[in-house]
Amino acid sequence: MIIREVKDKATKKAFLDTARIIYENDSIWVCPLDNDIEAVFDPAKNNFHQDGKCTRWVLTDANGQLIGRIAAFINNKKAYHYEQPTGGIGFFECINNEGAAFLLFDTAKKWLGENGMQAMDGPINFGENDNFWGLLVEGFIPPSYGMNYNHAYYQAFFDNYGFKTLYAQITNHLDILKPFPERFYKIAKWVTQKPGYEFKHLKAGQIEKFASDFMEIYNDAWKDFENFVPITHATIAESFKKMKPLMDENLIWFAYINNEPVSFLIVLPDANPMIKPLNGKLNLVGKLKFVYNKWKGVSRMRAIVMGTKQKFQNHGVESALFITLGEYVLPLNQYKELELSWVGDFNEKMIAMHNAMGAVFGKKHLTMRYIFN
Repeated sequence: MIIREVKDKATKKAFLDTARIIYENDSIWVCPLDNDIEAVFDPAKNNFHQDGKCTRWVLTDANGQLIGRIAAFINNKKAYHYEQPTGGIGFFECINNEGAAFLLFDTAKKWLGENGMQAMDGPINFGENDNFWGLLVEGFIPPSYGMNYNHAYYQAFFDNYGFKTLYAQITNHLDILKPFPERFYKIAKWVTQKPGYEFKHLKAGQIEKFASDFMEIYNDAWKDFENFVPITHATIAESFKKMKPLMDENLIWFAYINNEPVSFLIVLPDANPMIKPLNGKLNLVGKLKFVYNKWKGVSRMRAIVMGTKQKFQNHGVESALFITLGEYVLPLNQYKELELSWVGDFNEKMIAMHNAMGAVFGKKHLTMRYIFN
């Protein structure tokens, strides 16, 4: 087996093509857009490069056939928040061969060690955790846009190498056509009518204002979680820019109490049914297909992230946001399912709300860690 670092056009193409080869006979897999993958490794499109570094490799067999790939990254803002300096690995793909998988892990480990790391988390992304994050271990069903999908045999590679689970990310599904439980609906509706409470959907012409409100809420909501690093305006701006081709302003909601931004719910139409026929290629033909598929519409939405300032987390604001969203969605008679992804198993409040809404289990991803010595 030969492993090569990605450094030129040929190896970049090989990195992208590896996934297409690994999942060639898997009808469930949806090929991510090549542009989305490459943007992660482009300093001009990913601001995590400003305070970090990354690289990647492709693996071929004795006959020169692509059989695996992996990336490794160091986010200096997060790496030193742990007991041992910790980097990350991701975009792992491999044939069902433990020797090949371990060679990929070893290569990433060696590079991370040479750059001062003593542990690695994976599979993760060189960016925020709403995309390309986690090892799928339950729920091998059609994935939504940005959600990792992998072969079931990958889990044995991670377990046998010595990775240990840090936490699970749970994705639940909500049947849009099924009414909310009566108690949930009554409480949420009551909240929407309280004096001083306002619910506003995103307006593209005021994107800077909503981005600032998002940052204020997000950094307050998660500030007490272990190893939390505040999100930056640059990261939010990048995320909103990436969402723009899919965005429906009426699916993105903010809650205000006496004009103070207190909560948000970011929902997008699921792009995967639109991009599945493209096989990752967003060339001219691919763009035309995408526009046509977008015009036809999709039946699934994905709730990407939700957050509420800590002092307002027991006020029913989150429930009210879902009710407000439903009042727009239901009359469209288009959407049938909302994927609530993903919620850490440590986030008991959000899991309880999913249960109260009547959501059912969809899938589970793991974030894992391997300590070098």
